[in-house]
Parts: sequence; C-alpha cells; structure tokens
Amino acid sequence: MEIGIDSFASAMYGRNELGSVDAMEQLLDRIVAADEAGLDIFGIGEHHKKEFLDSVPAVILAAAAARTKRIRLTSAVTVLSTSDPVRVFQNFATLDIISKGRAEIVVGRGSAVEAYPLFGYNLKDYDALFKEKLRLLLQLRD
Repeated sequence: MEIGIDSFASAMYGRNELGSVDAMEQLLDRIVAADEAGLDIFGIGEHHKKEFLDSVPAVILAAAAARTKRIRLTSAVTVLSTSDPVRVFQNFATLDIISKGRAEIVVGRGSAVEAYPLFGYNLKDYDALFKEKLRLLLQLRD
C-alpha cells in the first residue's frame, strides 16, 4: 500500500489570507515534511482562480524536487482539456529529470470549469477537447 497527499496551493490558511510567498513556502515545507515522514507521493492540483497559486503544478513540483529526496511528485490533476499536450509533456518530462525519475502526471478534465473561457475554449466542447488532447499526450508518451 502507498500513502500520499493531494493538496492545493491555496493562499488561504484557515481564515487568514497569507501572502503568496509565505503560502508557497509553507506548501513546499509541507512537501519536505511529507518526504521526511516517509510518505510515498505528494500531488498538487491545478486551479486558475485568484485564491490559488497552483496554475502551473509542474513548477511547484520542480521546486519541491530540489528540496526532497525520495517522495514521488505528481499533479493531483492537470487540466488537459485547456492545456497544450506538448507543453504538458515537456513540463513533466523536465520535472522528471529534475526529480531524478520521481515525476508522475494525472490528467483530467477538471471539476472547475472557469478555465475553459479563460483559455478561449467553449464548455460545450468539454468531452471532445479531452479526448483529442489525451490521444496526443499518449502519442507523445509512447
């Protein structure tokens, strides 16, 4: 059995709003603590909202890779429907190099749909976008 944590990079802690730098530092400290505690995996979700700092999980995970030794690092979800599959593949391939083989990726459509218009997509294309981009991501992987 493996045990891990999925997290968001929220700028909120309880009822207190943290500055972006402090919130990110605390998140990275939690990932280091998870590594030191012997957890198997730590995942960061992807959000495109003002109150979250995790619009690019691969960057956060790369920072964590430089501070950790063994924990696997993954996207809790990469919103593939609104992303370029080539860039997603390149970002996580680079993370895999930085982490010395500890990178993983979870892709999905996303439960929050506000990213669709932000990136110029129509929500009515929800299923078709995911199918098309997943096919390309799997081709790149192979």
